[in-house]
Amino acid sequence: MWGAAPDNRAAPVNIARMTETGDRQKPTGFTRLFRAMGVSMKGLAGAYREEAAFRQELALAVVVIPLGLWLGHDGIERALLVAPMLLVLIVELLNSAIEATVDRIGHERHQLSGLAKDIGSAAVLTSLLLLAVIWILVLWR
Repeated sequence: MWGAAPDNRAAPVNIARMTETGDRQKPTGFTRLFRAMGVSMKGLAGAYREEAAFRQELALAVVVIPLGLWLGHDGIERALLVAPMLLVLIVELLNSAIEATVDRIGHERHQLSGLAKDIGSAAVLTSLLLLAVIWILVLWR
């Protein structure tokens, strides 16, 4: 484990994982890919477990994505109907990460903390509006 030992002495460095210049050796190839996928799945599971907004938007995606695939007449229309829903989920994940970071820093009220959370929320709202506008433009004939 990296960091300080319990008695505040420096923890021993695992030199097998360090390069000659002292940089941490990062995994490559399939090892990196599998670790990244594992971390991503952990993030998705955490968002599902901890964020009600993410669960609500995921429920919306369960309806919107199949409906978009069914209502789209060709590949471009299907992509236009499905992609904004995926964007909503991505923006919600980023908003949740911002909120978690702000909460980790401290729960006391601060103008910049509130602004960061408000901007993240505005990004989610904007992505939902984009979803609605694209659906209206594609399906309104």
